[in-house]
Amino acid sequence: MSGQDSTLAMVFPGQGSQAVGMLAALAQRHPQVRETFAEASAVLGYDLWAIAANGPEAELSRTACTQPAMLAAGVAVWRVWRAAGGPEPAVLAGHSLGEYTALVCADALGFADAVALTEARGTWMQEAVPEGVGTMAAILGLDDARVRELCAEAAQGRVVAAANYNAPGQVVIAGHRDAVERAGGLARAAGARRVVTLPVSVPSHCPLMGVAAQRLAERLAQTDLRAPRIPVVQNADVCAFDDPAQIRAALARQLDHPVRWVESVQAIAGRGVRTVIEAGPGRVLAGLIRRIDRGLEVRCVEDPAGLDAALAADGGK
Repeated sequence: MSGQDSTLAMVFPGQGSQAVGMLAALAQRHPQVRETFAEASAVLGYDLWAIAANGPEAELSRTACTQPAMLAAGVAVWRVWRAAGGPEPAVLAGHSLGEYTALVCADALGFADAVALTEARGTWMQEAVPEGVGTMAAILGLDDARVRELCAEAAQGRVVAAANYNAPGQVVIAGHRDAVERAGGLARAAGARRVVTLPVSVPSHCPLMGVAAQRLAERLAQTDLRAPRIPVVQNADVCAFDDPAQIRAALARQLDHPVRWVESVQAIAGRGVRTVIEAGPGRVLAGLIRRIDRGLEVRCVEDPAGLDAALAADGGK
């Protein structure tokens, strides 16, 4: 294994990047993928790889399954990267659920503990808001402050709030379905380029997740956490904490507070990072990062071609 690269960061995607067949090509070449999913399956009591590989899609998209599946996928790519001689990044981060992946890779959280935690997190999120009551929508083309103003105007005693600050001009809102729809209408009237309702059953990162966040905090209090070996920039505070108590609090707070992804990427760049690897299925974060900071080089590792290209680029520095 190579040593640390002070100009390299690695980020891990969250819910929404899953797809049936994810990491299939990588798994054919690297045993770490199947081994990682087997570890997760032992915790969950069912074959997680079978669902990731073959579906059905409805089962993979079930929140309590998606979250450990995406965790396992990110950890698997990390293990493949390190086993193939890829250098250790100087900093890690993850989008929403991906934060758990980052903490596992930083040796702050055990993988088996993280699998159980993310399954419970997904269950509690769904239980907090009955299906159909809440939703999320992406607002494209308005600045952050304007989106917050429109949410306040649309609330009318209900909950609607900014949930993900994903990129300049891209804010996801979450809350009660009627309030989100009102905010979307106001956003269109205010000149938003697009308003896209997201295919989710849970309104994440808004006050409706308060009960789930409390349950998560209680579970985290009983979970072994250590100081990360590699700094992990956390979503809710844009801070890399060493104190396990602060990490626990930030993980719980993340559930009913917005994901500050723009600021997180800016914080990563501020540490001298020049290259960011998105480790895991899909290329969602890569697209956002390019919009946030065009000076960052972004690579995606989800298949053998991406892995080989990233390794070759790093070796050629």
